[in-house]
Amino acid sequence: MALVLATMIGVNAATAQEGPPGITQRTVFPAFNPSAPMCTPPKGVSRVLAYVQENQRDFLQGIGYGLEMAAKNRGLEYRHSVTDDDIAKALQQIATFREAKVGGLVATSSDPAAISKSLQQAIWAGIFVGTVVPPPATLLLNAPQYATGKALTDAAIAHINAHLGGKANVVLLTQDSMEYLTPRFEAMRDGFNALPGVTIVADIAPNPVSKEGGFATMNTILLANPNIDVVLGGDAVVLGALDALRAAGKDRPDQFLGGIDGEAAGVAEIIKGDSPYKASIALSSPVFGYAMGQFAADWLDGKSVPQAMDILPVALTADNIAQYQVDLADPAAAFADPVRRDSYLKMYGNICFDTRDRYVNFPWSSELKN
Repeated sequence: MALVLATMIGVNAATAQEGPPGITQRTVFPAFNPSAPMCTPPKGVSRVLAYVQENQRDFLQGIGYGLEMAAKNRGLEYRHSVTDDDIAKALQQIATFREAKVGGLVATSSDPAAISKSLQQAIWAGIFVGTVVPPPATLLLNAPQYATGKALTDAAIAHINAHLGGKANVVLLTQDSMEYLTPRFEAMRDGFNALPGVTIVADIAPNPVSKEGGFATMNTILLANPNIDVVLGGDAVVLGALDALRAAGKDRPDQFLGGIDGEAAGVAEIIKGDSPYKASIALSSPVFGYAMGQFAADWLDGKSVPQAMDILPVALTADNIAQYQVDLADPAAAFADPVRRDSYLKMYGNICFDTRDRYVNFPWSSELKN
């Protein structure tokens, strides 16, 4: 059934009317101009904001929380679908929302290439399309990925030198199957390979990228390497690895487990103080989800919105965790405060309904200078 559905959607995509390809060459966007002239409000779409969510990781749940709050504050109807990493279901939901003529669509997927054509079709229809990392999108969000990975690696190296005598067995739980995220893991390899006392004993992408995937992968690693000192990756998979270490009796207070995304469970471990989980590089998904929802509403009102947005990494410490948790719970207040907003987000370029042929259709990153 899933194969038939995917085939039918693929046929529909192939026969649908083509539109402009967007910006396909690497482009450096100027700073976003919030005072850009008004545009034409899109016609033929409704004041509905829809979210197609690939799975129920906390990070993705946070996006939905921010989107729903923004929709409520701007008078938009909010619709939400979780696809559980089922690409055929994702394609079906995107097509359903497009055919329903929603005004804003935010989509995440474990297979960006598979849904790219469907997102293009939504853009051609005048719909605001937001994505997190992969193109195409009218507003594409990305973190400076190398800097994000380096921030976590630097924290781990400081711990190795201070508490482990400069020696460590390291596990990297990667997402290299997602090409747009590879710079964060390149930063980790660069950092650890420069240290003679550090050995990367496993460098592997869990499947799926979830707490369960991290648990299963770590169990396999422990069969060959029972003495692990450092584990880095996304919060979800590293939290799964922590569960595996605890189940095997291989967890120690002097270990360094660290993640990326600032998920609530990771923050809770850091607050404990005696947990192996020592750090999380926060990419505040409720705050940027709220921002995307606000810009979707602006698009529908005929305003110019950013083409791209940096999700700035924040290294969580005992000094800033309290404020971070406040902002997770109330992203509207964080977005409304320019100082707090600018600590999480940086905006680039301008686009609106009239200039939607200039949508981003290349793997944008602020770290790419040409």
